[in-house]
Amino acid sequence: MGPLIPTGIVGMEWDLFFAFFIGIAFGYVLEQAGFSSSRKLAGVFYGYDFVVLRVFFTAAITAMTGLLLMNHLGMIDISLVYINPTFLWSAIVGGAIMGVGFILGGFCPGTSVTAAAIGKIDAWAFLLGIGIGILIFGEAFPMFEALYNGSSLGPILVFESLGISAGWFAFILIAVALAAFGITAAIEQKVNKENALEDAKGMSYVLPVTIALIVGVMLIFIPYERVTSIKELPKIEFNEVVMSGKHYITPDEVAYKLIYDYHPIVLVDVRDAADFAEFTLPGSINIPANQVTSRAWQTALSNKEQKVVLYSNGTVLAEKAWMMAVRLGYDNVYVLKGGLNGFFDNLTQNPKPKTYKMEAQSAYAFRERVRTIFKEGKADIATRKQATVPSVSPKSEVKVASRGGC
Repeated sequence: MGPLIPTGIVGMEWDLFFAFFIGIAFGYVLEQAGFSSSRKLAGVFYGYDFVVLRVFFTAAITAMTGLLLMNHLGMIDISLVYINPTFLWSAIVGGAIMGVGFILGGFCPGTSVTAAAIGKIDAWAFLLGIGIGILIFGEAFPMFEALYNGSSLGPILVFESLGISAGWFAFILIAVALAAFGITAAIEQKVNKENALEDAKGMSYVLPVTIALIVGVMLIFIPYERVTSIKELPKIEFNEVVMSGKHYITPDEVAYKLIYDYHPIVLVDVRDAADFAEFTLPGSINIPANQVTSRAWQTALSNKEQKVVLYSNGTVLAEKAWMMAVRLGYDNVYVLKGGLNGFFDNLTQNPKPKTYKMEAQSAYAFRERVRTIFKEGKADIATRKQATVPSVSPKSEVKVASRGGC
């Protein structure tokens, strides 16, 4: 349900409704797969029944293949799928405890609920043990807190940790699954000849294995990035935004942010690292235009609380970066009108209005104040990238950005 609720496909009021029926369906599948039997579940540890391994592998490669394909085609936004953060030592210790409990009791938490639902007494005893364990852990949590939160690795992905692409990892996992299917089937034929793959006797596995390998090879060549996005603006609406200029942020708004530092704006310099190191606006982050599609910047560009304002020397490069961001589904991204050159022109070219309308007079007064701050040395506009607010320095000078067109 992760990608459906945040994108508005499913409303928040429906989440428990769908969760209820998905839970029932999941329990039904587990029961039909034989996971309500502790003997069958424990069989994987004793080497006489590997149905658990086969079902889990099948579920993993099916979900993985579906997610990769649907993400690439823009049918879901995988960046919205919640990934549990990894805490190394608590995962190792917790996994070991659960493994011992699995061997002794014959159930894991999910399968125990499935078995309890059809009246298995041993499953009810297992659930009682889970409840007691949760109570003890909750009461004694301060004793385990350091272990529980220690060695945090964040929401890591296996393929990124291995330094390979998502496609190659998918292919390797499919190959490992197929090999595991073959090896466990051979073991069962020797250990448990009477019940080994009863429903599959006489079947040929050449076709399904071939199809699985073809899918795995196909995934290698499918980029992990989306071709489109479920949040992408329709063409007509996109054209209207471009023609109307609604995606622009005025230099006055940016100046207000730099002076007062509480205006809800995040400044993003889309020039290359060398230009950014030489000069940038205070508090800016550097995301070169050719890196806008990188997963590393998803959090920064998907900021819902503040406007994300892209800028370069002019507007050409920032416009290109904005188009890519909108194409990827980022919907709170804007462009600094006129870029850095326009920002400084706004400071230096501020003719006094001939009208006495309050709006025009207020705009003139504000720009004069900004001019005083930035042109007379009361703020260091050339602050390097580590700065978060304009620094006050009586001797500072304003460095003007190069007059390039991008």
